[in-house]
Amino acid sequence: MSITRDDAGLVEEWRELLDRHARVSCALEKTLQERHELGVSEFEVLERLASCDLERHRMQELAEVVHLSQSALSRLVGRLEHDGLVCRSMCSDDRRGIFACLTEAGRTRYEAARPTQRQLLAELLND
Repeated sequence: MSITRDDAGLVEEWRELLDRHARVSCALEKTLQERHELGVSEFEVLERLASCDLERHRMQELAEVVHLSQSALSRLVGRLEHDGLVCRSMCSDDRRGIFACLTEAGRTRYEAARPTQRQLLAELLND
């Protein structure tokens, strides 16, 4: 089976997307870690929590929106919890549900890191 001209264009577009994603993700990961001791996924979790009305999110729903498996999210939230940036609480309506909740320290770290993330996104996505 040979690659048609249309296939080649699709593959080229796909590879450009992967390259751009890798370039932006690596730059964000490096800079957020150096300046704020946060990884990209950690920042994304803090941002999702900070943008909720009650600054909390059910773990299952949070896993879906940050594109992590539940076990990967649980480990990530565990690290954030260890650093005092989030805490977990039980859902009063459904004892099986667990919330990740933003702490004051988490909000402070997120607000310090947000301008760095936004500046990098503006620089890297506008080129």
